[in-house]
Amino acid sequence: MFHHSRPSFESQEHGLHNQKLNKASCSAVLSLAYQSLGVVYGDLSTSPLYVYKTTFSGKLSLHEDDEEIYGVLSFIFWTFTLIALLKYVFIVMSADDNGEGGTFALYSLLCRHAKLSMLPNQQETDEKLSEYGVKKTAETWQSFALKSFFEKHTKFRKGLLIFVLLGTCMTIGDGVFTPAISVLSAVSGVRIKVTGLHENYVVAISCVILVGLFSIQHHGTHRVAFLFAPVVTAWLLSIAGIGIYNIIKWNPRVFHALSPVYMVKLLKRTGHEGWLSLGGVVLSITGVETMFADLGHFSTLSVKIAFTFLVYPCLILAYLGEAAFLSRHHEDLQRSFYKAIPEAVFWPVFIVATFAAVVGSQAAISATFSIISQCCALNCFPHVKIVHTSRKIYGQVYIPEVNWMLLGLCLAVTIGLRDTNMIGHAYGLAVTIVMFVTTCLMTLVMIIVWKQRVVTAAAFLVLFGSIELVYLSSSFFKVPKGGWISLLLSLTFMSVMFVWNYGKLKKHEFDLENKVSMTRILSLGPSLGMVRVPGIGLVYTNLATGIPAIFGHFVTNLPAFHQVLVFVCVKSVQVPHVRAEERMLLGRVGPREYYMFRCIVRYGYKDVPHENYNFENRLVSALVDFIETEGKVKDEFGDTDTESDNNNIKNVNENVSERVFTLPDHEEKMVRSLKEIEESASGCLERHPGLKDETVQILKARESGIAYIIGHSYTKAKKSSTFLTKVAIDVVYSFLSRNCRGTDVVLNVPHTSLLEVGMIYYV
Repeated sequence: MFHHSRPSFESQEHGLHNQKLNKASCSAVLSLAYQSLGVVYGDLSTSPLYVYKTTFSGKLSLHEDDEEIYGVLSFIFWTFTLIALLKYVFIVMSADDNGEGGTFALYSLLCRHAKLSMLPNQQETDEKLSEYGVKKTAETWQSFALKSFFEKHTKFRKGLLIFVLLGTCMTIGDGVFTPAISVLSAVSGVRIKVTGLHENYVVAISCVILVGLFSIQHHGTHRVAFLFAPVVTAWLLSIAGIGIYNIIKWNPRVFHALSPVYMVKLLKRTGHEGWLSLGGVVLSITGVETMFADLGHFSTLSVKIAFTFLVYPCLILAYLGEAAFLSRHHEDLQRSFYKAIPEAVFWPVFIVATFAAVVGSQAAISATFSIISQCCALNCFPHVKIVHTSRKIYGQVYIPEVNWMLLGLCLAVTIGLRDTNMIGHAYGLAVTIVMFVTTCLMTLVMIIVWKQRVVTAAAFLVLFGSIELVYLSSSFFKVPKGGWISLLLSLTFMSVMFVWNYGKLKKHEFDLENKVSMTRILSLGPSLGMVRVPGIGLVYTNLATGIPAIFGHFVTNLPAFHQVLVFVCVKSVQVPHVRAEERMLLGRVGPREYYMFRCIVRYGYKDVPHENYNFENRLVSALVDFIETEGKVKDEFGDTDTESDNNNIKNVNENVSERVFTLPDHEEKMVRSLKEIEESASGCLERHPGLKDETVQILKARESGIAYIIGHSYTKAKKSSTFLTKVAIDVVYSFLSRNCRGTDVVLNVPHTSLLEVGMIYYV
């Protein structure tokens, strides 16, 4: 006899709870998918405004046959499907860096897994950050060989950095071309109804809209972001509805053009002209890199859902409908989008198109701000003012200098060219280069990070790289017709980035070579050979280890220094964000009676240094906790006499990871994170009166005040340097250093407590 048990009340309740959680998670994903339409897909969704117009701008417009229109449509469909849907949505987005996307996110992944980083001061402790995320998986011989190759050859690591900077600069160029071509294309539609309107008025109206768009950037997108998603949704549904209408009314058989056969027919019939027209076809996928770069604001799943179920079908229907209209109206090739709109809904669609162009421009501008912020963190761009515009949405930043620079460039392109076709040529070249850079980086990610076989990575590179090289070759022939602007902008930005990065690395090498000997410091005694006055002195340095030359220069000229001395190193690490509890690392420099410490403050490439961060109080609190924890460790492992033999100080905790405070040469071996600080053992201070005295001294020094000592450096090239090096350092780097924001401003140092020490760096 079998006993059939009934489910318990607890199990039923647990099942209902899981169902509610699943429903909540589903609704959250769908909500994010809806919101992503306004932020992520604004740029991509406005492409139908200018794709057909730019594609038929050359001699291809002389071929007024349906075969050519079908061929262009077939190219658009398969390019959109293979590149946007298959490559970006289903493959590239899986390579996010803790939710962050973009060229630097891929580069960051590679740097963490293969030690490709050109950033100085990278330490083993950085690998223990929560977001570092390097899993210990079985190493394949392909990934090991590739990693070893890059680690052995510094030139190839530099070449990879330049390659990444090229893609980054092209993405910044998108921030110039997207607002110009989107707004100008949208506004030019008014000439369909107002035939007598001169082109100058269209350009003037576009410029007014652009000025208004860039003028409100300082308010942040969060104030009007709630309008973005409805605008883009209305736009997508409008063009999809118009597309269906045109298909039914003009040519229901246009679906036959989706066959790849028509691509072959186009190239056979038109030859060289058909191949050149591909530079316009690639504009159908402008915005895919912006889509990837803006990934950090939303979950990967929500972005994929929005693209697959709404953006993709709506845009395909729009291109199909426009092709159906053109197959019966060959004379409207240069104004097909607005001509294809039914008379009854023209003005509502025109208004929505204008708003959609503004939203699309906003997406590109926001992506540019985000990219330059990352470049500043990774020592690849001069320091600029970076402002968080939203307290709720982390990562939305505004950069005033870059904003007005973009506005000036947008106005120059709009007024100077006055033609969306020429802007499209420059835009297409920038887009294809960025996509090819992403393809190459993804190939490396597949081998080094994902541990895929070389065959799999090579298949990815050949499939998508060959497609992009075809479009790239076509776009390069448009260089005389507007493409030169894209190259000029990118080369200018890349030169600035490379020179700045080169100068920073050379300064770091100078600091390493001119460190003050620890033996010399210890020989001076606890007073360091000068008067120790009450207070805490924070010496800012780029070094994570050693005594910086600025300190030796300071004490040589001034016979007094503060009672408590802390060497502070603020550095960036190859992760998007560093948690607050992991941000600060602390260690002791020399014996206890010297009152010298080291503090390393770590930021991710998406963090903004010292924003809403009470550094002074956090530092003092951390020092007190550090001293108390040091006493607890000595209780557990035995005390160490650091006073009796300055030349042979023992390792206090040789068997305890991350808690070794001194080395035989009086340098700290490792520093400790605030996250690891535990509550001090009861009675610790009673058993170690010296620790209590030291804690009291630090608190008294805090009351006396804190001074910030920062080097004011002048960088000069050595006399033996080459001519190019002298130009790069003495002219370009020097100019950038004088005109960018100073270290004290970047670190938010109070001017009333600031001491600057002048130094000359010969690099």
